[in-house]
Amino acid sequence: MKSSLKTVYIDKIKLLNKYSEHYYQKNSPLVTDQQFDNLKKEIIELEKKYNFKSPNSPSLIVGFKPSKNFKKDKHRVPMLSLSNAFDRDDLENFQKRIINYLNESKNFKIEYSAEPKIDGISASLIYKNGKFITGLSRGDGKEGEVITENLKTIKDIPQNIQKKDFPKDIDIRGEVFIKNSDFKKLSNKFANPRNAASGSLRQKDPSETKKIPLKFIAYTFGYEKNMKIKSQSDFLKNLEKWGFKVNHLNKKIVGINNLIENYNSIEKKRDDLDFDIDGIVYKVNDFNLQKRLGNVANAPRWAIAHKFSANSAISKILSIEIQVGRTGALTPVAKIKPINIGGVVVSNATLHNEDEIHRKDIREGDIATIERAGDVIPHVIAVNKEKRKKDSKKFIFPTKCPCGYETIKEYNKITKKFDAVRRCPDKGFDCDKMAKERLKHFVSKEALNIEGFGKKIVENFWDLKLIRLPQDIFNLDYSKIKNFEGWGIQSASNLKYSIDQRKNISLDRFIYALGIRHIGLENAKLIARHIKSIKNFLEFPKNNNYNELLNIDGIGETQIKSIKNFFNNNTNLNVLNELNKILSVKDSINLKKNGLLKNKTFMLTGKLDRMSRAEAKSLIEQNSGSIISNVSKKLDYLIIGEKPTKRKIEHAKELGIEILSQDQWLKLLNKRS
Repeated sequence: MKSSLKTVYIDKIKLLNKYSEHYYQKNSPLVTDQQFDNLKKEIIELEKKYNFKSPNSPSLIVGFKPSKNFKKDKHRVPMLSLSNAFDRDDLENFQKRIINYLNESKNFKIEYSAEPKIDGISASLIYKNGKFITGLSRGDGKEGEVITENLKTIKDIPQNIQKKDFPKDIDIRGEVFIKNSDFKKLSNKFANPRNAASGSLRQKDPSETKKIPLKFIAYTFGYEKNMKIKSQSDFLKNLEKWGFKVNHLNKKIVGINNLIENYNSIEKKRDDLDFDIDGIVYKVNDFNLQKRLGNVANAPRWAIAHKFSANSAISKILSIEIQVGRTGALTPVAKIKPINIGGVVVSNATLHNEDEIHRKDIREGDIATIERAGDVIPHVIAVNKEKRKKDSKKFIFPTKCPCGYETIKEYNKITKKFDAVRRCPDKGFDCDKMAKERLKHFVSKEALNIEGFGKKIVENFWDLKLIRLPQDIFNLDYSKIKNFEGWGIQSASNLKYSIDQRKNISLDRFIYALGIRHIGLENAKLIARHIKSIKNFLEFPKNNNYNELLNIDGIGETQIKSIKNFFNNNTNLNVLNELNKILSVKDSINLKKNGLLKNKTFMLTGKLDRMSRAEAKSLIEQNSGSIISNVSKKLDYLIIGEKPTKRKIEHAKELGIEILSQDQWLKLLNKRS
């Protein structure tokens, strides 16, 4: 009986893959969306009921593999993502962070360029001497697909620009989209305008792309050489002059109140527009300020996307499941009856933590209001207690992790309260649930970035017991993998190639990839710059010199405690030793090899004039200097601002450390230049 059902299951997956290929690659659906969705539902129900597993299951794969016809190329300047804002508080905090970073007064006026965010496909166009040379998709932000010939079919994209003031070398960036009025003629082929734009740009034959009425709106630039423009609003004016289309709703605005007034006005017009927008992007208008503000890990400090108000819907909570993250946090998730919210089918909603469940009295079987705001994970707003069944029982949060370890709630010394999050103790790879999530983190884009080895492959290989620890990834049996359903000789070979390509890795990415709690990408970079080599990192437990990390500005006792816990675990030590044999971990280098402040250490005390501490630290690091947080013999210069700490000055004098005012420090930079 079960074997015959397995055959039915496999046949259904093959049929779904056929439908997917026609839908995503050939843009000619063979069935309606409802028929497609019903088939997916049947497959997933069979999986749940009979524990069937296939690497081609719709629960593991979204869409269809992209065409291999497209080469990949690196962006000359990364295409960063944007932070999101949803309300006034988010906007005020955004502006406050900018003012604090620039060290300006509360009354400092920031002029913004407010630009409606089109829901399309981002593209970057490289122009040299006025000629459109290469077009790239966003990809992972660092490299994209080369889709030049398809982009050349879009009439809105100028092929040759003869204007004298057009930069000789520049990346023009914007959004490819389809007007809603044009989409009506294509609605039998695509689910929505965004899918239509995406599918059209990935056509193997540019002559097919040409048949689709794609549009392009330009809004920014990546790499540029000797561009003289001083503001975003002036750049947008020049884009029009150079022959590009820009959004007619773009505005220059000062003040949070005016941003919100404009936001409300555009949201009311949203349904009347001939293209889809999902929010408004605010950019600091002045390019000099943008340059000073710079970026965090993967987003600019000077821009934010104000998403339109949340969409919500009503659904039934079928069950509450506990998920364990890579740091051990137990997150309750409501499995709900699938509903469509803002064009997206939602079947899971986060319940955040144990306290949230108790506060809202959320139970299995409840009728709940589910909200999805922008790209935020859907969550349960409230439950309708009037519709609750009489035999309903309160949800009892488990006191044990699914792996069997007793869970804990950590005590916060600052708030003098226990954390809301219950977590598995820091068992790392000894907890199966954490181990699986750590492996997903290990192969992720910011870590090893193994192409073709995503979360779904980790899940699949975990279930097949091929991987349990990071080193297992580099010791896979490809003779077995090639025989798995959905694989083959070529795909197994491609995976081996991708993994081998990532055996060379920088020290900061290696530290980040380990998934140590409280050690994000920025902290990993700080630690790597300080310790310099993998050898020094591996010697921490032997030398017990963790406290030297306190000299790193930005690293505190919380991070050091996490690193200690990591090294105190024998499984982690085994992972480190095995990875050290397999990988070539490159030593850390300074931001500039021969900067003006090479081999010099600095410490800041007191408030600086017209410059925040963050900007001052950035300036020192950009010039090959390093920041330490304690006065010691390792310190070369103590920079003092207004109201410095006297104890630090006295200690510096005792040690004979040179003390500089802000002006003297800036003169030092100029003198050395």
